[in-house]
Amino acid sequence: MKRFLPVFLLIQLALFAAELSRPVQEAVVKPFTAVVAALAASVVQRFDPAVLAQGNLLVDPRGGFAVAIEAGCNGVEAMIVLAAAMLAMPKVPWRWRLGGILAGFLAIQGLNLVRIISLFYLGQWNRAAFDWAHLYLWQALIMLDVLVVFLIWLRRLPAPEPASEG
Repeated sequence: MKRFLPVFLLIQLALFAAELSRPVQEAVVKPFTAVVAALAASVVQRFDPAVLAQGNLLVDPRGGFAVAIEAGCNGVEAMIVLAAAMLAMPKVPWRWRLGGILAGFLAIQGLNLVRIISLFYLGQWNRAAFDWAHLYLWQALIMLDVLVVFLIWLRRLPAPEPASEG
């Protein structure tokens, strides 16, 4: 278990460096963020058909209010932390790592969708409440989601096979 922390930090460093590079931003992160905005718009449109997505923006054209889904708001960084933790765990079969990363992706993106939609409506209602929820409440909740998913994943891991003697 001594190797977990250095491997976790090294994987995070590599993934964050890759995520911040211009090619990955252009080919993966920006298109992914546009998909997140489109998904948020499709949910909101069930209640308010005028709302639309424009790139990384969720826009209410009637009132002119919009939220921009930027880096740190698209769930990518939270996924990097979770994936690094799952990849750094020693003696875990790859199918468990990949399954955990997939389940974590769904959990983080699901909560992030709730986050974006709630902030969209909160921002139209009260800017101070929006700022507080955006900067403090939701940041903590998303990272708590990462921790909870990781802990659930750890509890569900198969018991390690005993070392054979002989």
